[in-house]
Amino acid sequence: MLRSPMLPAELTSLETHALDLLRTRKKHWSLPQAFYTEEAFHELDLRHMFGRQWIFVSLSCEVPNPGDWITVEVGRDSIIILRDNDRQIRAFHNSCRHRGSRICLEHQGKAKRLVCPYHQWTYDLTGELIRTRYMEGDFDRSEFGLKRVHCENLAGYIFLCLADDPPPFDRFRRDLEPFIARQDIENAKIAYTQVLHEKANWKLVMENNRECYHCSANHPELLRTLAEFDDPTDPRVDPKYVDLMQRKNAEWAAEGIPHGPTDPNIRYRAVRLPFIDGHQSMTLDGKLACKRLMSDFTDYDLGSVRMLSLPNNWNHLLSDHMMAFRVMPISARETIVTTKWLVHKDAVEGVDYDVDNLTAVWKATNEQDKELAEWNQLGIESSRYEPGPYSGVIEMGVRDLIQWYTDELEASLCHDLGLPPPVVGTAPTERAVYAPPPGRSAGAGSRAAVAPAE
Repeated sequence: MLRSPMLPAELTSLETHALDLLRTRKKHWSLPQAFYTEEAFHELDLRHMFGRQWIFVSLSCEVPNPGDWITVEVGRDSIIILRDNDRQIRAFHNSCRHRGSRICLEHQGKAKRLVCPYHQWTYDLTGELIRTRYMEGDFDRSEFGLKRVHCENLAGYIFLCLADDPPPFDRFRRDLEPFIARQDIENAKIAYTQVLHEKANWKLVMENNRECYHCSANHPELLRTLAEFDDPTDPRVDPKYVDLMQRKNAEWAAEGIPHGPTDPNIRYRAVRLPFIDGHQSMTLDGKLACKRLMSDFTDYDLGSVRMLSLPNNWNHLLSDHMMAFRVMPISARETIVTTKWLVHKDAVEGVDYDVDNLTAVWKATNEQDKELAEWNQLGIESSRYEPGPYSGVIEMGVRDLIQWYTDELEASLCHDLGLPPPVVGTAPTERAVYAPPPGRSAGAGSRAAVAPAE
């Protein structure tokens, strides 16, 4: 678990204060200012959210062969992720058991064994200490293996949990694996990586992603292929798109292609949706970005799987490529957003795909979202900031995100403070009913629009 730099008494006082703020906030409103601006609350997020939840960190194709390793930073913790000689993916704290030195000093590498650069303590790929120098005769190497980190490989998506006792993973795997497995990430490669240093709290980055309220005014590139509204019961949806969804769902069901949506769960969601206007991929012209399709796909017209995993990941899985997004907080006002574009491992750059074309839509969208999140942060810094209400007809994803965050944080705080646990639900928050303007039909059904998140 991520440790706090605060003294125990300071930590208890802070946790009590945070719990009071959570219990007195208005439901479905934005958070009190301190949750977005104060370093002490950033430490709470590291300890209680990123230190106790399953977080997305990398993809299996980043360590394709035995001995391949990468490092990932989670707060003050550096984690080594590697593939061992049995091709199992493992994770360890990047801290030598001798005197604590970092072992892997670069972002990625390849090694038959891990050797600490300080005093050359040597570990095999299972984390066992196998060699030391000048240690006394009663020294037992078996007691000094690298500290393991809970690691799950979900069809190529690598999730870590730093807690001693991680939350259950089985249902998460059951619901999302059918969507991810079809992409065959083991036989994919990273075509491009973008790393953005955003001057905004990580929750603002995630809030922005969980709604498309801002899309029509800010994301012209994205909306060339993405429907702004995608619930067939919503009168704002073009009837032609409703017909397209119904036709494609029937086709995908007949072909055994997962299309969802997954069973309702406030923490994660996956659904396959067709593109608008006959487009084939998330490119500026709507045509395929890569001629060599992913996996063993022969049908390019598979739309996009839009997949969410809180607290720090969203994705788009297409027939020709896919994108995985990772959010990592580094301070109360700073976040690293990493986007990886994947294509089939046999796809040839300059022949099958052009990197600029592949990345154009989401490079533009990410830069636009960076600006929006930073403006949001600056406004929240105001001495006159007050929490405001989330829309019940277009910001439902933000409602779910903040409800999940506050529920999980409250439960974790109660655990540490020795208080009775709160009741925490898993169902998404109740949707409001969209009322169309006078003279416009309400359409089929009265459930609110499931406005697409990005």
